[in-house]
Amino acid sequence: MPSSVVDNMEYLEETSTLRITYVGGRIYDYLKVPLSVYKEMKAATSKGTYLNYQIKGKYKYKKVKQKEQAPD
Repeated sequence: MPSSVVDNMEYLEETSTLRITYVGGRIYDYLKVPLSVYKEMKAATSKGTYLNYQIKGKYKYKKVKQKEQAPD
């Protein structure tokens, strides 16, 4: 899943939450996202483009945390 924007994504089916970890380490939960949208994003050629046009502004979200950076 190489992306210049999305480092990781996971879907929490029990709450319909799409958790996105951005390349910079920020983690956001997008709420009440249908499983079909997660599957479409997973299959998308550009995860960042899909996120910008199909998820941002359409689903409520909350910042979860900043991913811990490994020490050098």
